[in-house]
Amino acid sequence: MEAEQAEFAEFYRSARDDCLRIVLVNVGDRALAEDLVAEAFSRAWASWRKVRQHPVPRAWVIRAALNTHVSWWRRRRREEVGLDGHDVAAPTDSATILNHPMTTALRRLPARQRQVITLRVLLDLDTETTARVLGISPGTVRAHLHRALAAMRSEFGPAQQPAQDPEPLGQGQRPGWAPR
Repeated sequence: MEAEQAEFAEFYRSARDDCLRIVLVNVGDRALAEDLVAEAFSRAWASWRKVRQHPVPRAWVIRAALNTHVSWWRRRRREEVGLDGHDVAAPTDSATILNHPMTTALRRLPARQRQVITLRVLLDLDTETTARVLGISPGTVRAHLHRALAAMRSEFGPAQQPAQDPEPLGQGQRPGWAPR
Protein backbone atom coordinates (compact mmCIF):
# COMPACT_ATOMS: atom_id res chain seq x y z
CA MET A 1 0.00 0.00 0.00
CA GLU A 2 2.82 2.42 0.86
CA ALA A 3 4.49 1.69 -2.48
CA GLU A 4 1.25 2.52 -4.30
CA GLN A 5 0.91 5.75 -2.33
CA ALA A 6 4.47 6.75 -3.15
CA GLU A 7 3.98 5.84 -6.81
CA PHE A 8 0.77 7.89 -7.00
CA ALA A 9 2.35 10.82 -5.17
CA GLU A 10 5.19 10.89 -7.71
CA PHE A 11 2.70 10.65 -10.58
CA TYR A 12 0.70 13.53 -9.10
CA ARG A 13 3.80 15.73 -8.69
CA SER A 14 4.96 15.08 -12.25
CA ALA A 15 1.57 15.30 -13.98
CA ARG A 16 -0.42 17.97 -12.11
CA ASP A 17 0.85 21.06 -13.96
CA ASP A 18 0.45 19.51 -17.43
CA CYS A 19 -3.05 18.31 -16.60
CA LEU A 20 -4.02 21.66 -15.14
CA ARG A 21 -2.67 23.53 -18.18
CA ILE A 22 -4.64 21.40 -20.63
CA VAL A 23 -7.87 21.47 -18.62
CA LEU A 24 -7.51 25.23 -18.17
CA VAL A 25 -7.23 25.71 -21.92
CA ASN A 26 -10.38 23.66 -22.36
CA VAL A 27 -12.54 25.26 -19.65
CA GLY A 28 -11.13 28.79 -19.47
CA ASP A 29 -11.60 29.31 -15.73
CA ARG A 30 -8.66 28.67 -13.42
CA ALA A 31 -10.65 27.91 -10.26
CA LEU A 32 -12.91 25.52 -12.15
CA ALA A 33 -9.92 23.87 -13.84
CA GLU A 34 -8.23 23.36 -10.47
CA ASP A 35 -11.41 21.80 -9.06
CA LEU A 36 -11.79 19.52 -12.09
CA VAL A 37 -8.17 18.38 -11.95
CA ALA A 38 -8.41 17.76 -8.21
CA GLU A 39 -11.54 15.67 -8.76
CA ALA A 40 -9.86 13.76 -11.59
CA PHE A 41 -6.81 13.01 -9.46
CA SER A 42 -9.02 11.80 -6.62
CA ARG A 43 -10.75 9.47 -9.08
CA ALA A 44 -7.35 8.36 -10.37
CA TRP A 45 -6.29 7.49 -6.82
CA ALA A 46 -9.52 5.56 -6.26
CA SER A 47 -8.81 3.55 -9.42
CA TRP A 48 -5.02 3.70 -9.29
CA ARG A 49 -4.46 0.01 -10.08
CA LYS A 50 -6.39 0.48 -13.32
CA VAL A 51 -5.07 3.97 -14.11
CA ARG A 52 -1.41 3.07 -13.72
CA GLN A 53 -1.88 0.35 -16.36
CA HIS A 54 -3.27 2.93 -18.82
CA PRO A 55 -0.87 3.70 -21.69
CA VAL A 56 -0.90 7.41 -20.74
CA PRO A 57 -2.17 7.97 -17.18
CA ARG A 58 -2.01 11.77 -17.65
CA ALA A 59 -4.48 11.46 -20.51
CA TRP A 60 -6.77 9.40 -18.26
CA VAL A 61 -6.74 12.21 -15.68
CA ILE A 62 -7.39 14.88 -18.32
CA ARG A 63 -10.25 12.89 -19.80
CA ALA A 64 -11.75 12.38 -16.33
CA ALA A 65 -11.50 16.13 -15.66
CA LEU A 66 -13.12 16.98 -19.00
CA ASN A 67 -15.89 14.44 -18.42
CA THR A 68 -16.50 15.97 -14.99
CA HIS A 69 -16.68 19.37 -16.68
CA VAL A 70 -19.34 18.09 -19.09
CA SER A 71 -21.38 16.84 -16.13
CA TRP A 72 -20.89 20.18 -14.36
CA TRP A 73 -21.92 22.08 -17.48
CA ARG A 74 -25.05 19.96 -17.93
CA ARG A 75 -26.11 20.59 -14.33
CA ARG A 76 -25.48 24.31 -14.73
CA ARG A 77 -27.39 24.39 -18.01
CA ARG A 78 -30.38 22.72 -16.41
CA GLU A 79 -30.30 25.37 -13.73
CA GLU A 80 -30.24 27.97 -16.53
CA VAL A 81 -27.37 29.88 -15.03
CA GLY A 82 -25.30 32.09 -17.35
CA LEU A 83 -21.67 31.32 -18.07
CA ASP A 84 -20.55 34.33 -16.00
CA GLY A 85 -17.32 34.72 -17.95
CA HIS A 86 -16.44 30.99 -18.07
CA ASP A 87 -16.27 31.24 -21.86
CA VAL A 88 -13.29 33.62 -21.70
CA ALA A 89 -9.79 32.45 -20.93
CA ALA A 90 -8.52 33.78 -17.61
CA PRO A 91 -4.72 33.90 -17.73
CA THR A 92 -3.06 34.09 -14.35
CA ASP A 93 0.02 32.01 -13.60
CA SER A 94 2.41 31.93 -16.56
CA ALA A 95 3.93 28.64 -15.38
CA THR A 96 0.68 26.73 -15.87
CA ILE A 97 -0.94 28.38 -18.89
CA LEU A 98 -0.11 29.34 -22.45
CA ASN A 99 0.24 32.91 -23.57
CA HIS A 100 -2.98 34.92 -23.77
CA PRO A 101 -3.37 35.08 -27.59
CA MET A 102 -2.77 31.33 -27.90
CA THR A 103 -5.23 30.50 -25.13
CA THR A 104 -7.84 32.81 -26.61
CA ALA A 105 -7.41 31.24 -30.05
CA LEU A 106 -7.71 27.73 -28.58
CA ARG A 107 -10.88 28.74 -26.72
CA ARG A 108 -12.45 29.80 -30.03
CA LEU A 109 -12.11 26.28 -31.45
CA PRO A 110 -15.01 23.85 -31.16
CA ALA A 111 -14.70 21.64 -28.07
CA ARG A 112 -13.65 18.46 -29.89
CA GLN A 113 -10.98 20.28 -31.93
CA ARG A 114 -9.70 21.91 -28.74
CA GLN A 115 -9.53 18.52 -27.01
CA VAL A 116 -7.67 16.96 -29.93
CA ILE A 117 -5.15 19.76 -30.27
CA THR A 118 -4.46 19.91 -26.54
CA LEU A 119 -3.91 16.16 -26.30
CA ARG A 120 -1.92 15.85 -29.55
CA VAL A 121 0.16 19.02 -29.29
CA LEU A 122 0.34 20.01 -25.62
CA LEU A 123 0.41 16.52 -24.11
CA ASP A 124 2.26 15.08 -27.15
CA LEU A 125 0.10 11.97 -27.50
CA ASP A 126 0.10 10.03 -30.75
CA THR A 127 -3.00 9.81 -32.92
CA GLU A 128 -4.03 6.33 -31.79
CA THR A 129 -3.74 7.14 -28.09
CA THR A 130 -5.66 10.39 -28.56
CA ALA A 131 -8.38 8.45 -30.38
CA ARG A 132 -8.63 5.91 -27.53
CA VAL A 133 -8.74 8.63 -24.87
CA LEU A 134 -11.49 10.55 -26.67
CA GLY A 135 -13.38 7.48 -27.85
CA ILE A 136 -13.17 8.39 -31.54
CA SER A 137 -11.38 6.93 -34.56
CA PRO A 138 -7.82 7.89 -35.51
CA GLY A 139 -9.14 9.34 -38.78
CA THR A 140 -11.47 11.61 -36.84
CA VAL A 141 -8.54 12.73 -34.68
CA ARG A 142 -6.55 13.59 -37.82
CA ALA A 143 -9.51 15.48 -39.31
CA HIS A 144 -10.09 17.49 -36.12
CA LEU A 145 -6.37 18.21 -35.79
CA HIS A 146 -6.18 19.37 -39.40
CA ARG A 147 -9.17 21.71 -38.95
CA ALA A 148 -7.89 23.02 -35.62
CA LEU A 149 -4.43 23.76 -36.99
CA ALA A 150 -5.94 25.47 -40.05
CA ALA A 151 -8.05 27.65 -37.77
CA MET A 152 -5.02 28.47 -35.63
CA ARG A 153 -2.97 29.34 -38.73
CA SER A 154 -5.68 31.66 -39.97
CA GLU A 155 -5.84 33.24 -36.50
CA PHE A 156 -2.12 34.00 -36.38
CA GLY A 157 -1.34 34.38 -40.08
CA PRO A 158 1.38 32.62 -42.06
CA ALA A 159 4.49 31.42 -40.29
CA GLN A 160 7.59 33.56 -40.66
CA GLN A 161 9.85 32.25 -43.40
CA PRO A 162 13.57 32.17 -42.61
CA ALA A 163 15.65 34.71 -44.47
CA GLN A 164 17.03 33.21 -47.66
CA ASP A 165 20.34 33.93 -49.25
CA PRO A 166 20.08 35.57 -52.67
CA GLU A 167 20.22 33.12 -55.56
CA PRO A 168 23.58 32.77 -57.27
CA LEU A 169 23.87 34.53 -60.64
CA GLY A 170 22.39 32.52 -63.47
CA GLN A 171 20.30 30.43 -61.09
CA GLY A 172 17.18 32.64 -60.95
CA GLN A 173 13.74 31.80 -62.28
CA ARG A 174 13.26 31.76 -66.03
CA PRO A 175 10.79 34.32 -67.41
CA GLY A 176 7.29 32.84 -67.58
CA TRP A 177 8.15 30.06 -65.15
CA ALA A 178 6.29 29.75 -61.87
CA PRO A 179 6.85 27.19 -59.12
CA ARG A 180 4.05 24.78 -58.37
